[in-house]
Amino acid sequence: MTNTSAKIKPKPKAKPRAKAKPDARRKRPTLNPVEAYARGVHSGEIVAGPAVRGECKRFLDDLKGGAARGLSFDPERAQWAIDFFPDVLTVEADNKVIPFILLDWQAFCVGNIFGWYLYDVELKKKVRRFQTAYIETGKGSGKSPLAAGVGLYCMSADGVASAEVYAAATIKSQAMILFKDATNMIKRSPDLKDRLTSSGGNPVWQWTHLESASIFKPLSKDEAVSGPRPNCALIDEYHEHKSADALEMLEAGFKGRDSPLLFVITNSGKNKVTPCGDMHDYAYSVATGAYDPADQDAADRFFSYISMLDRDEDPFADEGCWPKANPSLGHTIKKSYLRKRVNAARAMPSKQNDVLRLNFCRWTDSDTAWMTNEIYQKLLTKEDLRAKCRGMKAYGGSDLSFTTDLTATAVAIPYYVGGVIHYYAFVNSWRPREGLQIAVDKDKVRYDVWHKEGDLFLTDGRVVNLGAIADYYNGLAEDFDLQAIAFDQYRHKELETDLRKLGYEIPLIEHPQGFRRQKMVDPLTHKKVENPLWMPGSCQELENAFIEGRITIQYNRVLNWNVSSAVIRQNPAGTGDWHFDKAKATARIDGLVALAMAVGAARAGVTGDVLSDPWEDETFSMAD
Repeated sequence: MTNTSAKIKPKPKAKPRAKAKPDARRKRPTLNPVEAYARGVHSGEIVAGPAVRGECKRFLDDLKGGAARGLSFDPERAQWAIDFFPDVLTVEADNKVIPFILLDWQAFCVGNIFGWYLYDVELKKKVRRFQTAYIETGKGSGKSPLAAGVGLYCMSADGVASAEVYAAATIKSQAMILFKDATNMIKRSPDLKDRLTSSGGNPVWQWTHLESASIFKPLSKDEAVSGPRPNCALIDEYHEHKSADALEMLEAGFKGRDSPLLFVITNSGKNKVTPCGDMHDYAYSVATGAYDPADQDAADRFFSYISMLDRDEDPFADEGCWPKANPSLGHTIKKSYLRKRVNAARAMPSKQNDVLRLNFCRWTDSDTAWMTNEIYQKLLTKEDLRAKCRGMKAYGGSDLSFTTDLTATAVAIPYYVGGVIHYYAFVNSWRPREGLQIAVDKDKVRYDVWHKEGDLFLTDGRVVNLGAIADYYNGLAEDFDLQAIAFDQYRHKELETDLRKLGYEIPLIEHPQGFRRQKMVDPLTHKKVENPLWMPGSCQELENAFIEGRITIQYNRVLNWNVSSAVIRQNPAGTGDWHFDKAKATARIDGLVALAMAVGAARAGVTGDVLSDPWEDETFSMAD
């Protein structure tokens, strides 16, 4: 067995004594398991998604050229860490306790983390290369036992005096989940239970290795008032963390540790605009080599294993892609289980996002998202629709703001195909220039980049200047036969004043935002009539157009974000009506709301239900 009692100076070159029965021992491959896995993925023998393919290529490239950056891989130390799991730890499988033999992907992670070293110029010695490890796989892949085993290794066999290992989370109950896995492993391990002392009864709240003054305990953010100094911090289900406080607290304690390790495990999340979403994106860029070359030093300290599908793969139609998101398929998770999940999602579309996120590692932004990304992506075009549709009848929609929200305008251009209404549409958004960086930090989206790319406009000052919106609509009136602009009550008088100054006479039609239908003054007869525009009707028409492929939308990064963030609110009266819910949306949805208003106005105008002359020529059509 591994010499856990001599943990201060481990001897990785010594052959560990087998804890399992001889017939349960693995045959040692001629190629170390880390390199064997990387080559298997690189050759296509092992099915893997784009991020894992990239990480394996990175490993092989660093074997060849990493020395120039001070990197070195020690296969014996990697094997020492890998052997710790079956020699010292056990897991439960099929109601049996068996040695914790790592699966090939788990061995790849463990061997990378503990086998790579780099030369630290400041310390003038070799230290462990990877300071952060980010592991994202499908539910049931065995991430939690892996993390618990890594924590126990860092406590008892990593050669660190006064080691501090924490299973950390924002709240104590969440931190206890992973810690309980470690506790169960300790109680089943003769090598550990006789050398570690527990504190607390039921539940245990700390394990101590008295000989080296090392500890392993759960930790919540609020408990870290004295400042921990971890050599290993384990973060479980990071996608559930609303802030990065717990992670940053632990990283702050890395100072003074030569080879600290932040080990993060997670499922895919509901919202990319989170600390976990940021880490996922960075981890993907490191794995695929898409990071800034100036960031090479930081990238060299970051390891990732992201199980994910390729962009165009549909797990509901092709079982062949399942292993990419479920590297433990056939071991800790069975195909029959995934088939049940997929079949249930096919029968109940409301379950699709949940299955895609948990079982197939697809970030869905919400368990109850309004629209799937697959449907939305098919509607997008990068063609300039303003130029393409110049001269056609068009309808606008405005969702105005003051400082915090975005101000959004949308234009819908209706046309007929086979007697059915279709739409071309484009959306633009505005926000104040002052405080832009504060907004970037708060919303955790790149407003600055979107502005440079032409997808977001900035107005001078601290509030959105509606004069710029009025100028925009005045320009639209020159390019289109603009029939009407639908607006909500907020700031509409101010916008109307600015438009009138420019000589704008196109009807402004109020578009209520709630569930109640309202009266309006017909701009032609000046009599009160029922307003044909109401949010549930506009949202329903937009959804129908999405699902039926009756709308073509000009690509815009802000709108993409809005669509991915949208959730709906059902009418509490039980009538089945619904509209987009700004209060519960995972992020801002102003552009999507404006688009629904524009589409609603266009539909009402085309069918003769609203204001100015209806579309006289209903036989007009376009080939596309």
